[in-house]
Amino acid sequence: MELHEITDGMPEPVRKAWERSLTSGRAALSRRTLLRAGALTAGASTLAACGIPPAKGSADANPSADAANDKSDTDKVVNFSNWPLYIDVDDKDPQKHASLDEFTAATGIKVKYIEDINDNVEFFGKVKPQLAAGQDTGRDLMVLTDWMVARLIRLGWIQKLDQSNIIDAITNLEARFRAPDWDPGRLYSYPWAGIQVVVAYNKKATKGKAVTSVSQLLDDPDLKGRVTFLSEMRDTIGMTLLDMGKDPAKFTADDYSAAIARLQKGVDSQQIRKFTGNDYGQELSSGDIAACLAWGGDLIQLKADNPDIEFVIPEAGYVASTDNMLIPAKAQHKKNAERLINFYYQPKVAAELTAGISYVSPVTGAQQELAKLDPEAAANPLVIPTPEMAAKVHTFRSLTEAEESDFEEKFSKLIGA
Repeated sequence: MELHEITDGMPEPVRKAWERSLTSGRAALSRRTLLRAGALTAGASTLAACGIPPAKGSADANPSADAANDKSDTDKVVNFSNWPLYIDVDDKDPQKHASLDEFTAATGIKVKYIEDINDNVEFFGKVKPQLAAGQDTGRDLMVLTDWMVARLIRLGWIQKLDQSNIIDAITNLEARFRAPDWDPGRLYSYPWAGIQVVVAYNKKATKGKAVTSVSQLLDDPDLKGRVTFLSEMRDTIGMTLLDMGKDPAKFTADDYSAAIARLQKGVDSQQIRKFTGNDYGQELSSGDIAACLAWGGDLIQLKADNPDIEFVIPEAGYVASTDNMLIPAKAQHKKNAERLINFYYQPKVAAELTAGISYVSPVTGAQQELAKLDPEAAANPLVIPTPEMAAKVHTFRSLTEAEESDFEEKFSKLIGA
């Protein structure tokens, strides 16, 4: 699908936000990327050949009838869409995933696993025509970021989960993930992984000076022109709001405008060099930039490769979000998908996944299992947050449609998108 096919007819600020967001991806700098770069290139045609089946179904957009159309009892398969490099892999054969093989061995259900989500809005553009028409997308399970899940719930395009099929998930979901304002009680979604935004710096580039806050990123003259912020609006604005003493879960429109103005001052003074997706990593490691906002999962590999890389949880706190498993309307294998969700909430399986992706596990008991599998990862607060770190976490509140349009327009102007 061409970009114009996704964005035609959108309000201008929303269109710009969508086009801007296509420059960022998930976990582009992780250990998995480095291990699999060659294999992914070689395997691209294989992935295309085993793609998810085309959409099918009626035009009756009635999610309540979906369970009655479920073929799980007779068709032992689940079609699973996820981001690239976002699951455990065999280093010798990146097409193999131990956790999926274990699921099939335990249940008899085969998983057709496709890495076809490169960006939330791009993927939304792919599946929107089928969902809007009340048709099957060909996917039974997909992983999207919380704000996009909120949009799909609002549109009525996600199926409510059958609680009797996800007992392990209900039991083992960590308390801090249980009640997001966009899905209270987790009726429609369960987290795949948590994503943290922290301050990172290269201590060689800063000549040993620690960088510990957003204020320092914006105001320290020694950092001028060597600072980057993230092109993800909720992450950059959320961290700026926290630094201003505002709660990202409760901010007002005036608070948002004040955060934009503060960042604009940094742009105008050339304190901020640019706004980036995952591409800050190479520049931070080389010292071309001295400090930045960064995603925790990226920093694990960056620091392993370069001991000069440091991260800090600001005293004001940090912003976190989640990528979440959900079942789209008209999915043909709902029960099978629920069983897969539930499978990943077994602590041992959760630990296996966490060791593979280096992002935060939402599963109670995963830390103890991870300590057996990968003690170094289990001791890393970017993988298993300490209680002190967990106490500083904040989430960015859900936005109304009007707010999303207004706020994205202001942020697009800020970053020059």
